Amino acid sequence: MTTLPISLFPFLLLIPAICFSVCDANSNLLCIQSEREDLLKFKNDLADPSNRLSSWVEGGDCCKWIGVVCHNSTGHVNQLHLAAPPLSPSALGGKINPSLLELKHLNSLDLSYNSFSSIHIPKFFSLLESLTYLNLSYAQFQGTIPHNLGNLSKLQYLDLRGNHHEQKILQWVSGLSSLQHLDLSGADLSKATDWVQVTLKLPSLLELHLSGCGLDNDPSSINVNSSKSLVVLDLFGNRFSSVPKWIFSLHGLVSIDLSRNSLEGPIPDYFGNISFLEVLDLSGNHLNSSIPNSLYSLNRLQFLSLWGNQLQGTISSAIGNLSSVTHLDLSLNYMLEGRLPTSLEYLCKLKEMDLSFNKIEGGISEILQSLSRCCLDSLESLDMTNNQLSGHLTDQLGQFKNLSYLSLAQNKISGPIPSSIGDLSSLKFFDISENQLNGRIPLSIGELSSLKLFDVSENQLNGVVLETYFSNLTRLTTLTAWIPPFQRESIELGNWHLGPKFPWWLKFQKKLSSLDISCAGISDVMPTWFLNLPTQFTNLNLSFNQLTGEFSFLNVTNFIDLSSNRFTGPLPRVPSKLTSTLQNSRDLIMIDLSENHFSGCVPAWIGDKLSSLVILSLRSNNFDGHIPHKICDLQFLQNLDLAQNNISGVIPKCFNNFSAMATKKKTKNEVSAPLVIDFPFYFKALLVLKGREDEYGSTLGLVTNIDLSANSLTGEIPKQIGSLVGLLSLNFSGNLLTGNIPDTIGNMEWMESLDLSMNRLNGEIPPSFSKLNFLNHFNVSYNNLTGQIPTSTQLQSFENLS
Repeated sequence: MTTLPISLFPFLLLIPAICFSVCDANSNLLCIQSEREDLLKFKNDLADPSNRLSSWVEGGDCCKWIGVVCHNSTGHVNQLHLAAPPLSPSALGGKINPSLLELKHLNSLDLSYNSFSSIHIPKFFSLLESLTYLNLSYAQFQGTIPHNLGNLSKLQYLDLRGNHHEQKILQWVSGLSSLQHLDLSGADLSKATDWVQVTLKLPSLLELHLSGCGLDNDPSSINVNSSKSLVVLDLFGNRFSSVPKWIFSLHGLVSIDLSRNSLEGPIPDYFGNISFLEVLDLSGNHLNSSIPNSLYSLNRLQFLSLWGNQLQGTISSAIGNLSSVTHLDLSLNYMLEGRLPTSLEYLCKLKEMDLSFNKIEGGISEILQSLSRCCLDSLESLDMTNNQLSGHLTDQLGQFKNLSYLSLAQNKISGPIPSSIGDLSSLKFFDISENQLNGRIPLSIGELSSLKLFDVSENQLNGVVLETYFSNLTRLTTLTAWIPPFQRESIELGNWHLGPKFPWWLKFQKKLSSLDISCAGISDVMPTWFLNLPTQFTNLNLSFNQLTGEFSFLNVTNFIDLSSNRFTGPLPRVPSKLTSTLQNSRDLIMIDLSENHFSGCVPAWIGDKLSSLVILSLRSNNFDGHIPHKICDLQFLQNLDLAQNNISGVIPKCFNNFSAMATKKKTKNEVSAPLVIDFPFYFKALLVLKGREDEYGSTLGLVTNIDLSANSLTGEIPKQIGSLVGLLSLNFSGNLLTGNIPDTIGNMEWMESLDLSMNRLNGEIPPSFSKLNFLNHFNVSYNNLTGQIPTSTQLQSFENLS
């Protein structure tokens, strides 16, 4: 999502300052006794594992309690700021006591980033009539948004992002007549056909944030009243294939974010008519035209991001009209070509320019000459990696005193590195690798006291690198011009900080068979030389980095873990596909590609060719199509995770062929698949069981799991699933399954976790479920079930049965 210039929107001042300590306004006040009692009731129902609310005690002055703000003259409690720091263990949970209703003067409530995962958003919030600010973002509330929130007619700021609610109708929003800021990002609005009409009719709305909401319809044929107030429109990460035409009637827009959609065709000229535009982000789409001159007429534009499209042609001299631009990103288009116009000299406010991964030609000295005429003091970041630049660097380079990031890698720049580089006192990142530089590294490099990364690899530099060069570079963390004096078969550097560049020195390892550089802070495009290493990997772990690019798989014989990266193909807009080059790896035991952007159908050859597979995790990608029946041939499979994709169709009846899951164990700790082989590579995986994600290492061989949640599967749950008597965890939640719950599931006596929630199941819970004596996580909520809960101590202890 685009980061907006702070100076743009003075109306953001309506957001209250977070007050985690005693505020000056409260210093001479004593709180009202009845309100103190109401706050204590509220506290008593909360779960507070880190004791954040330790100051909330009987007899205390509640105006001095952490997170409480009182009115500076009346002493009434009017603000509660109880947001938890993101990813903090100090998140509050539990229940929310209706005693908040007694705080009649409460106008601001912030519960964001807490953990209310066991409850819905309380309906009584709609009775907090004085509220002007409500922030429940990332608070993990369940269920749908209560429509009676629309009764809060004084509400100016509503933030519900990150709670993943499904909304079919947004008509309730129309009651929020004072609303200025609305953020529903992450909610599922794919079935809400009224979202445009409702939101644009809000008379005071200034900001609308609907990122990642599954929006793909263009209601341009519907009569839409133009909003005269809307300033910020955020539609990041949706599914639009064309720019909605109604946007061009919003002439007051200052910021538009349509990045990471599926926009195709040319960039519409109409953007040039939105004359107040200061932020425009169309990155990560499929736009394939030249850059229209109409964009260059936006002389108020400060932020322009068009990276990751298929833009082509030359960059017009009209770019010089963007006299206000501070951030310009045209990278990863691959087809922008020709020389840069000298009109760059008019971009006097330019701070960041990224033209990497294109076909820009010309001399680097001419480009720096144009930039030096107006933005010597403003330019902070320049990235022209992977173009066709030539010529020499001159002493002119040292004039950019505030330059902190400079990457000219993968070009045709020749000559020596000028000694003036030592004048770049702010430089932190310097990458000029893969060029044709020659001569010696200048001693002035030693004057760059802020330098953290220095990469001059793959050039023709010569001479001896002395300690003098680097003795003053106390912040240097990455020096890639290094050839290791060793050869290793196994390199295990997981959780070492090797990044942000992919470790270049691996190129010289000719005997490498086992590699672990997981969680290494690498944020880079997968280099082609790594894919061509003359080696056969037994184990490869690149997980938990930020690697991008197309990954054509190596010949890996045992384990491959690429999880939690950003593999999306040669362009961010073109997702990679699970390619057939893995087909020769018959001995593969684990494939983990979870948390990436791979796409296409789950290939049938997985069942044909990977006969030894034990763990298959494709979780959180963009796979679609049906589950292939061939997958049922994986007799050793004991962990199948296809959750959070776009898979449709029915659940194959042949799942009962998973022999490792269908084997009845004598004890719970019996290993059911061949994971106990001798290998030096520490093997672990993240599994989502019992509603939470945990890492399994030495106990992984004890776990059997099927997770197909958060897809679009239809039909009935096949009764054959009940033959998987060795299964410990089964999750079909968040699909479109219908029919009755098969009573054969009651035969799965080792089951510990069963989640069938958020489907369209009907009928009764089968009486056979009373035999599931080890069940400790059971959720069938949000279905159409009827009847009684079967008699069982285990079942009757659960809450999520409705």
